[in-house]
Parts: sequence; structure tokens; C-alpha cells
Amino acid sequence: MESMIRWIYGWFHVEPTHPWLVFIALLAIPAYLLSRQSAGRVVFSSLRVLPLGGHTWRTRLAWLPDAMIAAAVVALAIAATGPRAGDQSARVRRDGIAVMMAVDVSGSMRALDLSEHNRELTRLDAVKETFERFVLGGGKLGGRPDDAIGLVAFASYAETRSPLTLDHGNLAAAARQLTFARDDESATAIGAGLELAVQRLTEFKARSKVAILLTDGESNIHDIDEDTAIDDAIKAGIKVYTIGAGTNGVAPIRDPNTNELMQMRVSIDEAMLRKIADKTHGEYFRATDHAGLVKVYEAIDKLERTTLEEERFTEYRQRYGGFVAAAMVLVIAAFLLHGTILRRLP
Repeated sequence: MESMIRWIYGWFHVEPTHPWLVFIALLAIPAYLLSRQSAGRVVFSSLRVLPLGGHTWRTRLAWLPDAMIAAAVVALAIAATGPRAGDQSARVRRDGIAVMMAVDVSGSMRALDLSEHNRELTRLDAVKETFERFVLGGGKLGGRPDDAIGLVAFASYAETRSPLTLDHGNLAAAARQLTFARDDESATAIGAGLELAVQRLTEFKARSKVAILLTDGESNIHDIDEDTAIDDAIKAGIKVYTIGAGTNGVAPIRDPNTNELMQMRVSIDEAMLRKIADKTHGEYFRATDHAGLVKVYEAIDKLERTTLEEERFTEYRQRYGGFVAAAMVLVIAAFLLHGTILRRLP
């Protein structure tokens, strides 16, 4: 019943504070009957003795003051329910996270086993495209507009290509400019890449901090030990997702000097990548083709999402005054009609 009352009020874009008081309106029936029975009537044996057969515009409107009294009771009943109109506004608070991407740019990332359909892509090309969609959105990836994201590249050593930023346009541009390390700097230092990502995240203030480490090989430079980087990530509360990109064994690659297609032996230190992920409460993913790489980023995208909180504020304006005024006008008008043009004989 209460929901029905609120629905009826909704037609007038108001809502009642005390909906059950609307039943006061039932008093309109006895009010009307009492008004009809009030003194001021002359009884005739037949209305035919009156002019025009007893039907004048005054006789036809004789009920009007009584109905106005009843309507005044209904208006007062509506006023008693406390009708009010609300101005509702909403504020959405987005609690973003910080994500640091560490990408291997060593020479083995020239391998072509992550090519897509008829497009020849190096591993690094595929990673750059997928990372850009992860940041800006595309396909099944919705983008990360509320997250601070940064980029680290590593081979023999690590360097920051983009600090943690919300300016994702410049971040995507920095990712597109990633190139392979020079031949004399083309080893793989996983510990250095992870440590630099951890340092950048430690310096940044955020609710949640995540590092994504992508490599296609084995660490063969240990200037910064992987265990040290893991410990630093644990201390800073940083979760690390690791990605092993590419096939194990043999992969096609183009010679950078002759552009000839060759076969290259490759291997991924999956044990190390699992260790990093497990100890930091992250997860290890394996991507052996382009579609698999996209699915890895989709999985990470679902695991780490920004918190959205909606706060609603409603400011009410009371509307009972209009109904009280209407009741008063109806009562006054009813008495005026009773005493003037619809006056009843004593």
C-alpha cells in the first residue's frame, strides 16, 4: 500500500514524508455530507412549483461549496503527509592504482613468434601494441583512465622510459618509441628491471601498487640480484605479475643486418618468473602467441581494477505549503459562495 501511495505521489514529482497520513483524506466524505446537511434549506412538496421547474444555474451548482469543503480536507490530508521534492546529485570517487610496466628489450625480443595472422610482428612490437590497448583501451580492454601507469625498459641494464603518470597519451607515445637494446647491451637483467619498477612504485602514493614484468628469456646479468628485488617488492607491498612471452626452443627471427629469416634458440626462466609472482602474491602468465598475449593483459586487467564509489546527496524542498494554502482558499471560497450567489434560504 505504501509503495502505491509513493507511486501516486510520483506523478506529481514529490514524495511523502509520512505516507500513511494520506488516509485523513477519507474524512472528506463525512465533511461533504455534513456540509450538505447544514441549515439553510426550504423544503417544498414539489420542485415544480419553483420557477423554471426548479432547475436554475444556482440549483445546479448548489453542491459546489460542499465539494470545495471536501476538497479542502483532501488538500490538508496531503499537506499532513509532508510532500517534498528532492534535488538529487551524485559524486563518483575513483580510487586508482599505480601500475609499473617493465619490458624486456633485449635482442631475443626480435623473434617473430608473436606475429598476428598475416602481420609480421616482433615480440617487442606485439608487446607495445597490447600494452597500448591495456592503457588506452581497445578490443576487450577498457583502458585504465584512472590509474597512474609508468614504463621501464631493461636489457643489460634498466631505465625509466615514462614515470608513473595519468597522461596516458604521452605514456603510449613512450611505449611506441621502445627499441631493441644495442648488441653490446643486449643481455637480460631481470633483477635490474624489477628493482627499478619497484623503486618507482615505492616513491609513488597509491592505494594499490602493481608491477608487470615481461621477459622472453633468462637472466644472465646479476648486478642486482632477483631475490633482492623480490624482497624490496614485498616490503613495499607491491604485487608483481610476471609474463613469459614467446615459445621455448626455437623461434623465427630476422637478422638485423641482412634481414634474412633465421631460427634462434630461446628459453624462458619460468621457474624464476613463478618465484617472483608467488612471493609477491601476484600471478605468472605464459603467452606463446599474439592472442595469448592479449588474453594475459585481459586477465591482469580484470584482476586489478580501480575502485569506484558513488555518493548520493539529496536536498529536499517541502511542498506542503501549497496544499495548506489551497485548502484555505477552498474553505474561504466555499463560505463566500454559501453567503452570496449560492446562498441558501433560511
